[in-house]
Amino acid sequence: MRIALVSDYYLPTLGGVQTVVKAQLEGLTRAGHEATVFAPLAVEAGSDDVVALPVARHFHPDGYPFTWPPRKAIAVLEREFLRRRIEVVHVHSEMFAALAAMRAARTLGLPVVFTVHGRVDVYSVNVLPVPSLSTALLAGIHGRYVSHAHTPVRSDRPYTRTVAARRMWRLMVSQANAATRVAVPSAHLAAKLIDLGVTSPVTVVPNAIEDSVIESLGPPVVRTRREGDSLRVMWCGRVSPEKRPGVFVDAAARFAPDVTGDMYGDGVSRTAVKAAVQGTAVTWHGAVPQGEVLGAMSDHHVFVSSSLDFDNQPMVMLEAIAAGLPIVYCDPDLAETVPPFGSILTVTPDAAGVAQAIERIRTEPGLLSSLSAATIAWRKAVSIDAHVSALLEVYEASLS
Repeated sequence: MRIALVSDYYLPTLGGVQTVVKAQLEGLTRAGHEATVFAPLAVEAGSDDVVALPVARHFHPDGYPFTWPPRKAIAVLEREFLRRRIEVVHVHSEMFAALAAMRAARTLGLPVVFTVHGRVDVYSVNVLPVPSLSTALLAGIHGRYVSHAHTPVRSDRPYTRTVAARRMWRLMVSQANAATRVAVPSAHLAAKLIDLGVTSPVTVVPNAIEDSVIESLGPPVVRTRREGDSLRVMWCGRVSPEKRPGVFVDAAARFAPDVTGDMYGDGVSRTAVKAAVQGTAVTWHGAVPQGEVLGAMSDHHVFVSSSLDFDNQPMVMLEAIAAGLPIVYCDPDLAETVPPFGSILTVTPDAAGVAQAIERIRTEPGLLSSLSAATIAWRKAVSIDAHVSALLEVYEASLS
C-alpha cells in the first residue's frame, strides 16, 4: 500500500506527533509498504521518503516551521500524490499541512484518515496569544478548508464551557467528519469526540514505539537503589502551561535531600521554568535530541507526568515504558496508557500529590523494583507491530 503521512510537525523538532509519524514511517516501511512523510521542515530532509512543504519565512509559532501558503502546499501535495501513486492520505494535525492534504485528496478522489492527537482546545488557550481573538481567527481560516457550518458543539460539558473551547472542538469535530475514517490513540478522547458529534467511523489505535528506539534502548534493567544513591526523577515534555511543568518544579521543592530531578524539553514557558529551578535540586536540560532523552530514561529511577485534562496518549510515556522506567502521573485518563502495576496515580493532581508519590517510592522497601519489573513486563504493549496492523485495517476500511 502507498500511504502519505501528512503532519504540521516533524523532526528534528521534538514532540509526540513527530515521534508518532517517525514510528509509522519506519513501521510501515518495514512491513513492506511505501510510506512518505509530507511536512514543513526545520532542516533538509535528506531522504526521498520525506517531502518538504513550503513554509512561512517569518512566522514560527512555538518555534515550529509553519506551512504557508496553502495554495503552494496543495500544489506540491497534488503533484507528489500523483507521482507517488498515493492510495491513502493520513493527516496528523489540524493546521495547513493537513488541510492542504485534505483538499488535495478530495481533488484526486483519495480517502483521508485523520488521527486526532490532542486537545487543540486546551493547547490553543495556553499557547496562542489573546485566545479569544486567535481561536476565532484560526477557526475562521480552518473553516475555509473544512466547513464548520453543520457542527454545533454542546456547551454543557466541562471542556466546552468557554466560547474559545467550543470553537476548537467544532474545528476538531468538523475535520473528523470531513475524513473518511478517524483514528484516536486513546479511548477517553475517542469518547469525547463521539459525544460531541463525530459521525465518521472512529477506531482507537494506540500509539507505539518503533523498533529502532527499542533497539537503541537495549534490554531494560530493573531499577534499584543502593544505600547512599540519590533517587533520580525526570520530567520530559513540551514546556508549556498545558503540560504543567511548574507542578513538577513545585513538587521538587518538597522532595527529600536524597532525591534529584531533571527536566528535558522546550516551549513557551521555558523562561519562567528555567528561572524557577535555579537553586533547587532540579537540573534544567532544555531541548535535547531524542537519543539523549532515551539515554536519560535508562539512567533515571522514575518518570513524572504532570499534565492534567490535556494529553491523549503521550509518546514520552511510551518511551519511558520501553525503557523500563516507572511512571508517576496526575491524570486518571492516562491510566489506559501506563502499566497498572508499574505506575502510580497521584492521590491529588498537584505538587503535593507528586511529592507524596515520590516519597512512597523513596521510602517503601522494594516498591521501586516492583514498579520497574512490572513496567518491563508491559514493554511489548508499546511495540510497533500491533500498531501497524491496526493502522492497516483502518487504511483498508477507508478504501472499501
